[in-house]
Amino acid sequence: MKNIRAILVLFALFLCGMHPAFTQENNQVKALYEKAEYDIPMRDGVNLHTVVYSPKDKSKPYPILMQRTPYSAGPYGSGKMKNKLGPSQFLMEDGYIFVYQDVRGRWMSEGLYDNMRPTLTERVASSTEIDESTDTFDTIEWLLSNVKNHNAKVGIWGISYPGFYSAAALPYSHPNLKAVSPQAPIGDFYFDDFHHNGAYLLSYWLATTVFGYQKDGPTEEAWYDMVNPETSDGYQFFMDMGPLKNADKWYGEDNFFWQQLKNNPDYNSFWQKRSIIPHLKEVKPAVLTVGGWFDAEDLYGPLTIYKTIESNNPNTYNAIVMGPWSHGDWSRESGHQIISNIYFGDSISTWYQKNIEQEFFNHFLKESGEGKPALPEAYMFDTGKHQWEKFNEWPPKNSQWKSFYLHEEGKLSSTTPEGDRFSTFISDPANPVPYSQDIKLNFTPRKYMADDQRFAARRPDVLTFETEVLQEDMTLAGEIMARLKVATSQTDADWIVKLIDIYPGDYPNHEYVLDGVEMGNYHLMVRSEVLRGRYRESFEFPKPFVPDQISAVDFKLQDVFHTFKKGHKIQIQVQSTWFPLIDRNPQKYVENIFEADNEDFIKATHRVFHTEKFASKIEVMVLP
Repeated sequence: MKNIRAILVLFALFLCGMHPAFTQENNQVKALYEKAEYDIPMRDGVNLHTVVYSPKDKSKPYPILMQRTPYSAGPYGSGKMKNKLGPSQFLMEDGYIFVYQDVRGRWMSEGLYDNMRPTLTERVASSTEIDESTDTFDTIEWLLSNVKNHNAKVGIWGISYPGFYSAAALPYSHPNLKAVSPQAPIGDFYFDDFHHNGAYLLSYWLATTVFGYQKDGPTEEAWYDMVNPETSDGYQFFMDMGPLKNADKWYGEDNFFWQQLKNNPDYNSFWQKRSIIPHLKEVKPAVLTVGGWFDAEDLYGPLTIYKTIESNNPNTYNAIVMGPWSHGDWSRESGHQIISNIYFGDSISTWYQKNIEQEFFNHFLKESGEGKPALPEAYMFDTGKHQWEKFNEWPPKNSQWKSFYLHEEGKLSSTTPEGDRFSTFISDPANPVPYSQDIKLNFTPRKYMADDQRFAARRPDVLTFETEVLQEDMTLAGEIMARLKVATSQTDADWIVKLIDIYPGDYPNHEYVLDGVEMGNYHLMVRSEVLRGRYRESFEFPKPFVPDQISAVDFKLQDVFHTFKKGHKIQIQVQSTWFPLIDRNPQKYVENIFEADNEDFIKATHRVFHTEKFASKIEVMVLP
């Protein structure tokens, strides 16, 4: 494919939500900083390529602020500099020693690449065993000894995959590592990015190229070609592809990550040992985790990493920020913060950069680092009221669990159902429910997280349940659980639950509404999630459904902070296909869906029960 390097750069930006790393050079960077490149030896002898930008002003020492990335630390070579440095313009102007490193096996670094490299469970001083924590430790040790004019304090930040590398620096951290900010971090590839609760994220299929090929040695150029679908119609492309086994046409034996995905459909030891979550113990550095409420890629990661650190490390400074952003929006300023048709306000990212991120890093790296910075533990944006709120903990201590029960005739209320009723729909893998009305084939979708869901509510294979018009505001703040009682005529099924805010019919348009959209009766998707039904009891050990037997399907939707305003309604949508966001479940139980044949894909009749004995409900946390 032509212009492959430009495409890869754009892809990395799309994944990371970052400004271009190298476009037209920024005169301010060249005026304020000088650049040096090093190959830093790790304990096993592998050299990692590292680019260091140091302030030209040598009148005072500076902290080190680093990012480790699989997406290139370039541009490489004398005189070639990044367009911007650090997490924001403000920190760049404050003065830091900015460090960028290609992780092992990527770009100019030596070694073999490993996706979500497992973290070692113990450390032996004389051992040459490595993980991302040891590579970070060894890098910091070298920088402290070889880079001049530092103040002996080090910080790390990164978005998306670099967010994982930030979190991976926390176990057995270097004593000089004082502040870490995992931003949209991958926590576990079985629940972020490539999977959601056992369902394969087909929307990430194109990204398999980036993570699936080793290179022969250090290189400034891409060593792989992206797949060219030759169409922008994602729905049709993947329908034409058929079962996942047909993807071998594009990804064969040479793509090791595709083989790993195919060979490990369950949450087995391969995936378990790649999760950073179990290793977030005895965390010493201060941590600021950042995420977006409308992040289609990494929502599990930031929420779970924050909560795990909070639970395991009561004496560690641990804070979280969740804003009205898609993946990485906080690192750039678009002026108007808009997701799909929802306008949240102006200069929200700049406000975050100046009032939260800058305060965090300056406190722990430039100032004494004693005590806490002038920040709350949780800075959370209410996506219904469109305003920031401060909390001492997340979820808020005063949030209370409230149940909304599914009823016959599409009703949703806090009263338990009576009688013996269920709702039925037919799920057909040959005609799956789209996740969006858009046909674009993207690396990974974004705007659908706030898209209008009216199109889905009007399909016969989507069940809808909604409240009466709210007579007062209701603020959801915290976790959500779907607890369904279901039955299927076949032996497998996916279950998708969406939480919807229905706007009043006379709600006015604003100037940023997309063409052809009316905000009156807009169905805003506040939160959504899928569970592959075979994993209803265990992600490690799948289990088929017994046809027509009632089963419990319980799963967590990610947290929300959203006020459903007076005059709005709350709706729940339930469906079994969500295409091509996730792959199609054949609905006939097969051992490995990646190996399913055409004839395995069959229609199924699904029932969702709402009876006194078998009550389906959604549990939410509500502020009083």
